[in-house]
Amino acid sequence: MDAIRPDPTFKVWDLPVRLLHWLLVAAIAVAFLSAEDDSPLSALHVAAGWMAAVLVAFRLAWGLVGGEHARFTAFVRPAKALAHLRHLATGRAERSVGHNPAGGLAILLLIAGVAGVAATGWLALQGGEGDLHEAFAWGLLGLVGVHVGAVIATSVLSGENLARAMVTGRKRLADHPGACTARSAGPVALLFAVAVSGAVAVGIRALDPQAFTAHPREAATGQAGHGERDGGDGDQD
Repeated sequence: MDAIRPDPTFKVWDLPVRLLHWLLVAAIAVAFLSAEDDSPLSALHVAAGWMAAVLVAFRLAWGLVGGEHARFTAFVRPAKALAHLRHLATGRAERSVGHNPAGGLAILLLIAGVAGVAATGWLALQGGEGDLHEAFAWGLLGLVGVHVGAVIATSVLSGENLARAMVTGRKRLADHPGACTARSAGPVALLFAVAVSGAVAVGIRALDPQAFTAHPREAATGQAGHGERDGGDGDQD
């Protein structure tokens, strides 16, 4: 019989991190595609924004109690981020088992960006300044673009497909000699993160009863100042 070959890869990203990453990509994409009133997805705009906020709440909780490389303590290294970007600018990229220093900083900025867009979106629904919400949204889009560009550049320069790793959760052992499978978080940690994001979702529903349902934004905005909604009919005297 042939000898069993050792696994040439090792686990880096746990399932919650990967699911959250791609669900957040989808939520942000839907939010931008539905931003215009004449978009066929316009009724999903508010729901997509609130969903992104809930996902960010989960990520914040998971950053405290999640798996080895998911925790903020594992990748938040602002002092090293500039050096990493400087290496990228000169055509070099050091491989990191988890998030590299610049990637960790990008995650914090993206979390803050999503939170800012959600908060200003809610203010706009209440009759506040819509231009501020739009400014935050474009700023978030710019951050996303920089993040994607950095991921592509790092993947090319390091010879490591970072996007694929976020899908499979695994990296090549040959690229990281001596690396071990990441320690996973236990069920209690997952329960905590779910409870935190669930509490945030409940709070959002208290602010906006139609938060996670498709409905015309015009109706939502028109009713916000009256403290009630009529299910999207938008009838006014």
